[in-house]
Amino acid sequence: MKLFFALIILFLLNNCSFDNKSGIWENKNISSYEKKIFKEFKEISNSEEIYNITIPISDKYIFNLTQPIKNNSWNDIYFSSENNTKNFKFNNLNKIIFKSNKLSKNSLNRYKLFEKGNLIVNDEKGNIIVYSIKEKRIISKYNFYKKKFKKIKKKLNIIVENNVIFVADNLGYFYAYNYELKRVIWAKNYKVPFSSNLKIFNNKIAVSNQNNNLYIINKKTGDLFKLIPTEETFIKNKFINNLSIVDENKLFFLNSFGSLYSINTDNMSVNWFNNFNKSFTLSPSNLFLGKELVSTDKEIIISTNSKTYLIDLDTGSILKKFNFSSSIKPLVVDNFAFFLTKNNFLIALNLDTKKILYSYDISKLKKKEIKKLNNDLYKNMMILNNNIFIFLNDSRILIFDIYGNFKNKQKLPSKINSIPININNSILFLNNKNKLVVVN
Repeated sequence: MKLFFALIILFLLNNCSFDNKSGIWENKNISSYEKKIFKEFKEISNSEEIYNITIPISDKYIFNLTQPIKNNSWNDIYFSSENNTKNFKFNNLNKIIFKSNKLSKNSLNRYKLFEKGNLIVNDEKGNIIVYSIKEKRIISKYNFYKKKFKKIKKKLNIIVENNVIFVADNLGYFYAYNYELKRVIWAKNYKVPFSSNLKIFNNKIAVSNQNNNLYIINKKTGDLFKLIPTEETFIKNKFINNLSIVDENKLFFLNSFGSLYSINTDNMSVNWFNNFNKSFTLSPSNLFLGKELVSTDKEIIISTNSKTYLIDLDTGSILKKFNFSSSIKPLVVDNFAFFLTKNNFLIALNLDTKKILYSYDISKLKKKEIKKLNNDLYKNMMILNNNIFIFLNDSRILIFDIYGNFKNKQKLPSKINSIPININNSILFLNNKNKLVVVN
């Protein structure tokens, strides 16, 4: 209502001829109420400032993290159904203990899976490659596509469960391939390109297409169980629709319009939805460009173009809003969230209290190793041995303790060209020659 009155007053002022002698422009003739209106109008109209606050951690604060675990599988491209990771063990000798032959001559997907000692990757030609580390060879290579699709670059969204790789692609095909039996279990053509990660729950699979339609598909047959349409965007952006699941009965869907949906997986009804785009009028200047959502058992974390939100899991209400945006997917371990902002701030947040524990500009640390950072450099962030490992595109690793103090820098012994994963106390990634590299 105050904004409405402010607009009316501004309209009258712009359309009336007042001279300077009348005194109408002098503060003494403006009531305190009008001053308040104009003050609020100015606050609404001003562009938001970029987060630039250093917050040192309290000397008395103690992080209570669960002990590092030895991990042996990576069935989801984001590790877990909630898109969370763990505090992983890592030997941190920074030595190559294994390097494979070239897995493909074509460009490989930057995400990979790992199941039962097998690395699972795919390339732009549509090849699904399963490489056995124990046997040191490719044990399965499969291509679903006919010759008429040969020249089209394939973008495969994959997830694996018990030897079966489920694939939804940018041509509208969805199929299930058993790499142990080396055969397709089922295949469907849904005709519209898929554009999201995949989530498995209750013998079903959730996936979204580029028109922001959410599909719930029968895992055993590939048949459509439920279609939930959401807002379609006619201007395509770089944001890839994102899904997470909590307790197998709460499915969360963040679409390219900037809307977050909560779906009850028991009856497939919409619990609630909320929009986090800064404008409902879409144009190239205000497209939603958030990061992948992360869920806990209490809240959802969303980092948008300019803000980061904590959302109540059950109601969709905003619990807390922060004036920073993450450059990569937020990292959640236990009840702590860690962010790398677009302007190089490393931020730790206590999810119980909803308060920032520390905030440091890592580009200004007085270390020769940390200079000329920008948000294009970050590849991934992990908690390893209670420390924060920041992987950069140039194969450097910046290591901070859990309190945000810089410890040292390492250089990976081989050029990194994918999102790294943690398996058996080691870091696995693909190098620039499409070889699997295992660093211990």
